[in-house]
Amino acid sequence: MNFDSKVLKIVNDAEEKLKDFFAELENVAFLNQKKVLEAFQNNSVALRHFSATTGYGYDDIGRDTLCKIFADIFHTEAAIVSPLIASGTHALTLALFGVLRPNDKMLAISGAPYDTLMSVIQGENIGSLKDFGVTYEQIALKNNDFDFDAINKSIETEKPKLIFIGRSRGYEWRDALSVEKIGKAIKYIKDIDKNITIMVDNCYGEFMDIIEPSDVNADIMVGSLIKNPGGGIAPTGGYIAGKENVISQIAYRLTSPSIGMEIGSYTGGYQQFYQGIFLAPHTTMNATKGSALFGQVFSDLGYQVCPNPTAKCNDTVRSIKFNTKDELISFIQMIQKASPIDSNVLPLPWDMPGYDNQVIMAAGTFVAGSSIELSADSPIKEPYIAYVQGGLTYEHVKIAVIMCVSELLKNKNL
Repeated sequence: MNFDSKVLKIVNDAEEKLKDFFAELENVAFLNQKKVLEAFQNNSVALRHFSATTGYGYDDIGRDTLCKIFADIFHTEAAIVSPLIASGTHALTLALFGVLRPNDKMLAISGAPYDTLMSVIQGENIGSLKDFGVTYEQIALKNNDFDFDAINKSIETEKPKLIFIGRSRGYEWRDALSVEKIGKAIKYIKDIDKNITIMVDNCYGEFMDIIEPSDVNADIMVGSLIKNPGGGIAPTGGYIAGKENVISQIAYRLTSPSIGMEIGSYTGGYQQFYQGIFLAPHTTMNATKGSALFGQVFSDLGYQVCPNPTAKCNDTVRSIKFNTKDELISFIQMIQKASPIDSNVLPLPWDMPGYDNQVIMAAGTFVAGSSIELSADSPIKEPYIAYVQGGLTYEHVKIAVIMCVSELLKNKNL
């Protein structure tokens, strides 16, 4: 790779501006690594915990200890961690169906959940919550914060069984929600009625701070193992952590009401899941550093980015607003070209299931669809915003930034 000296200067100058910010991220990673290490030590993790199991999986010590480690790391009473959970949306679905019953009300207070979850909530004749008689209401954010007046009014009109908070921004032009903001909302709700179950979609948010939503009294916290907590090592899976009585209800949905978490084998063994969560604080730091570099470089080039380059990151996603559809598509294609896997593949917009618009995705990843690895995606609609996230190593992301800027400047004949 022969990089243009002009492009290298742009990127190196951006790195210089980010020195202090990078030091802050390193401190967060250090404190989170300490927390993870102590969870391993407190649970006496040994080689026997990595062993594969078959059949029903009764007394699977690897599975059960992995659940205890996640509960310890996130300071919750219990956790479900399972390779049998197919995705983040699947984990969220399990949690919703585990808690909600016919004629219950679900209230989302951070605007609409991610696109794929909306079909779970309001789809017609597909076994959605709506089909089971669950009612749904959502309240938009107000200036990227919770609309407390609207929340209070909704609770007073009809008390919800469950309140949903999405930490990341989905395909919205806003920063992700901080744990502090989420904690303020949780306290407000619990002061009104402590029995309302509060669930946080924590996807893309783990290890971004030294505290998690579970530390500010969220009843349930849900995420995917091919995002932050898998460390780029876990090949599949998801987690649900929270209050023990709620987790038990969700476990009955994962398997059956008569069994819960008593069964569930995995013939692949658990080493990758243990190693993934151990590496997660450092891997998340690499991804966040890379995200900041994308933000700083493209901001310096005159593009709008979200969040601002040195603003505290609340998830691993960086939004970049492009001027044209062609610029957006070219950017996503360069992310793919900069990938270690399938770098020869040219991504194009397509009708992806669960989305209203065509979507283009770059995902040259070791684990298919992993978004803790460098990836990018965007719905093809105005404004033309790319959502870029992940990066197992900072150095890889830096190379990708250089390649994207080089292509951009070439197309602009600069």
